[in-house]
Amino acid sequence: MSSPDHQAVSANPPAYNDNTPVQHEVVLNEKDGMDFDKENNAVTPDGGEPTDNEKRSLRHIAENLPISAWLVAIVELCERFTYYGMSGLFQNYVFRPLRNPDGTTPADPGALGMGHQGATGLVTFFQFWCYITPIIGAIVADQYLGKYKTIVLFCGVYLVGLLILVLTSLPTSLEHGAGLPGFIVSILIVGLGTGGIKSNVAPLIADQYKRKKMALKTIEKTGERVVIDPALTIQRIYMIFYGCINLGSLSLLATPYMEKYTGFWSAYLLCLCMFAMGTAVLLLGRKFYVVRPPQGSIITDAFKALWIMVKNRNMDAPKPSWQAEHHAGAQVSLPWDDHFIDELKRALVACRVFAFYPIYWVVYGQFSGNFVTQAAQMNGHGIPNDLMQNFDPISIIVFIPILETAIYPVMRRLKIPFRPITRIALGFAVAALAMMYAAIVQHLIYSAGPCYGKPLCAAGPQGNDVHIAIQTPAYVFIGISEIFASVSGLEYAYTKAPPSMKSFVQSMYLLTNAFGSAIAEALTPAAFDPAIMWMFVGLACASFLCGILFFLTFRHLNYQEDDMNALDADDPLPDEDHPRRGNEPHDH
Repeated sequence: MSSPDHQAVSANPPAYNDNTPVQHEVVLNEKDGMDFDKENNAVTPDGGEPTDNEKRSLRHIAENLPISAWLVAIVELCERFTYYGMSGLFQNYVFRPLRNPDGTTPADPGALGMGHQGATGLVTFFQFWCYITPIIGAIVADQYLGKYKTIVLFCGVYLVGLLILVLTSLPTSLEHGAGLPGFIVSILIVGLGTGGIKSNVAPLIADQYKRKKMALKTIEKTGERVVIDPALTIQRIYMIFYGCINLGSLSLLATPYMEKYTGFWSAYLLCLCMFAMGTAVLLLGRKFYVVRPPQGSIITDAFKALWIMVKNRNMDAPKPSWQAEHHAGAQVSLPWDDHFIDELKRALVACRVFAFYPIYWVVYGQFSGNFVTQAAQMNGHGIPNDLMQNFDPISIIVFIPILETAIYPVMRRLKIPFRPITRIALGFAVAALAMMYAAIVQHLIYSAGPCYGKPLCAAGPQGNDVHIAIQTPAYVFIGISEIFASVSGLEYAYTKAPPSMKSFVQSMYLLTNAFGSAIAEALTPAAFDPAIMWMFVGLACASFLCGILFFLTFRHLNYQEDDMNALDADDPLPDEDHPRRGNEPHDH
């Protein structure tokens, strides 16, 4: 088998062998340890692969999702319901002080009273922590437990953190000073739980789809011959997956009103109950999942191999064959084979695409932080300021079906390519529009009375005379940018990662969000009036420039997309008789 890395960077796609038989991928079911072939995924409907000419001339289509993928999507929906319904209230929870017993002052709900900068700092830290911890989840999954058991484990951790948050947000707990320490402990535990889940649930849903090679199919109703394209199915899986994420995030339609009229504790309790239901679905649906086994010391071996690459300034240096050639007569023991190093090189190709993402995540993070505070500076007309966040998921829920059922199919019929690199670059540009619009809204706020440049002054505690609805397009732009940048990032992390490193590469993608949160944390001192307007302008310029640089740097990968997606086609999942990596040391 040729080197995956060589194929990934080849300028000219290799010719396909039309006579090559379709590989039957063997999957290990964690439930009973038995090998089995997934019916209808291992064989092509018409018994053969398309030729190069057929790939170019025939229409490409995606397949429907298996039931097990929908079950994973439901679990993610419940988790995101909890995460957004809970964290969407954090800005107000930390920002404003606790209401007096008579409930008259302050007018809006709060708990910890740490002010704008204190709230933005803690919320940004929580976001940072949630995207550092996926590395822990990836190591546990890829080396020890597998994705499914790891998700179950971290669901338990998540539940503990939620319980602490509920108990310490009760009125009596807040009155006795338990609010701040309880909040800090809970966000640390919840962040660990959500990180362990996030690095595994995205690859787990795509694992449920087993086809690796393109296949011919004749549509019975029309007689049209088409090409079933696994890459398009993975794209559809992550579009639906992201749609479920945003359905779950509509919890913010309910929790702000619970916060306002009942108390934060009731909103957090709702989130706890929803997450418990999602955990129950995960446990009860266990027999339906296709689960890949852990790969042993995959992560630690990867870092050892990376050190050998750096030390020798050669990416092939960790290969046993390279060691044998350059250290003739020496005894060299390595716990991997050449193929493992080829996989690692391929993972590095995938990871470097994520280098530009931190700037995008700084922009994305504004919708749950500074946008909430901005909404509080306008006349809400009875609408809670943190309710406006729902326009982000609503826009995603509206536009995903439009793209998936109308725009993308038309583009494919017209043979207009819309590859991941192009979609990601477009996502950066749309995010820049969101920031520019937010800057315009901030300018309108400063231009309106009664407080003008000092919103929420004593003369206008309900905000300046600007209707809160004017903020809506900023959230819509953020949502559209997510469909292009975030969904495509999830897709890229899965399709370009080797089978043995899916969770690890996913954690590297999520880690870029942590870097984005760190940058946002550094920008916290600028989160005051009137400097915040110029911060929005700066983020708009940075996002737009990053989109251009990203496209210029990686556009060549668009032309190698099919080759990289096909690398797993002849690479069956390891089993006891045919391990992927060398389990015994190599002596040379």
